[in-house]
Amino acid sequence: MNTATLTLAPSESSVRDFITLMKPGVMSLVVFTGLAGMVVAPGHINYFQQCITLMCIALASGAGGAMNMWFDRDIDAIMKRTSKRPVPMGRIAPDDALAFGLFLAALSVMLMGLALNWVAGGLLAFAIFFYVVIYTMWLKRSTPQNIVIGGAAGAFPPMIGWAAVTGDVSLESFLLFAIIFLWTPPHFWALALYKNGDYARAGVPMMPVVAGKESTKRQMVMYTWLLAAVTLSLPVLHMAGPVYAIASALLAAGFLYHAYKTQRDDSDAWPKKTFGFSISYLFMLFTVLMVDGWLMNHHIL
Repeated sequence: MNTATLTLAPSESSVRDFITLMKPGVMSLVVFTGLAGMVVAPGHINYFQQCITLMCIALASGAGGAMNMWFDRDIDAIMKRTSKRPVPMGRIAPDDALAFGLFLAALSVMLMGLALNWVAGGLLAFAIFFYVVIYTMWLKRSTPQNIVIGGAAGAFPPMIGWAAVTGDVSLESFLLFAIIFLWTPPHFWALALYKNGDYARAGVPMMPVVAGKESTKRQMVMYTWLLAAVTLSLPVLHMAGPVYAIASALLAAGFLYHAYKTQRDDSDAWPKKTFGFSISYLFMLFTVLMVDGWLMNHHIL
């Protein structure tokens, strides 16, 4: 990795810088989907174990964020979207970012394994490894399929939440994984469409840079249809009830509408709208899934 472009001025790191290093925006979504996996899983763990599970998922997400910023400090300095991050700005030394990430990773995995079970701990460790090594260090700079394959890292939290409760993995937990896995390409490519210049300057082979915007938009539509099919399969497989079935169909229609509008738009307006909607979509989908599960468990439906 070429770090010649960096000039790191010594400065005192603040607590806020280390919080930024953990990517709190990403962490909130990761923790929320982990909570959903825990809520819909069959079985029960006590309140203390639930809190430990969510804390471990949060720490693991922060570990991945810190190590991602450590490794990507050269391209982060080039891209406008990331140039103000603590490492390229010199507010946190690269070695400190790496040490912080490794410490959070070890702490989260050990705590999850000891307090819950080692299936959940192992999945947590693999998710960190996948994000840092497979995605950040390998795929991101080598292939336009980086987001497609690398998206698996962000898809593990509901499976980890499920495993924390049940001690295993199953078809149901894999479907929760598949929802986020298929959601990631249209979500991230929407961002890449209007940040295309940033990625091109940094030499990151995102799909719009390599394949062009039209091909990327067609693939966004394809992945949105696949996502819709998986989300709508949950009621068919008796994983969810009528409330989820109706809501997921409406949300799928909304996502498809945004994807098709993006495909027909030559400006950045609809990619920006689709990116924003995609985040709300995932929050709403998993919220409805949890509400639906609660209603069915209490025999209200």
